[in-house]
Amino acid sequence: MVAELVSLVEDGTISGKQAKDVFAEMAATGDAPGAIVEIRGMKQVSDTGTIEDVVDRVMAANPAEVEAYRGGKTGLMGFFVGQVMRETGGQANPKVVNEILSRKLGS
Repeated sequence: MVAELVSLVEDGTISGKQAKDVFAEMAATGDAPGAIVEIRGMKQVSDTGTIEDVVDRVMAANPAEVEAYRGGKTGLMGFFVGQVMRETGGQANPKVVNEILSRKLGS
């Protein structure tokens, strides 16, 4: 079961952080990692189209932050990632989110 859990992280189905939660539930219930992920709806969203739509909405809702970022306040990247993660219920693949934000914000 641990090998299945590692496989879920490696193929991007869940994040490393989510794997900790799945592992704890595996230990408590004896359920298989795939079943836990499915039942709890923990699959990461890696679809670039879906994430790009969310990024566009976040940027449109925060024009002042977009301008500040483009003006040199690169620390706002964390703000944008956080907003996208909030919009997706924490299920967006952070790597994909960062790539799309970097491209759209011009960094």
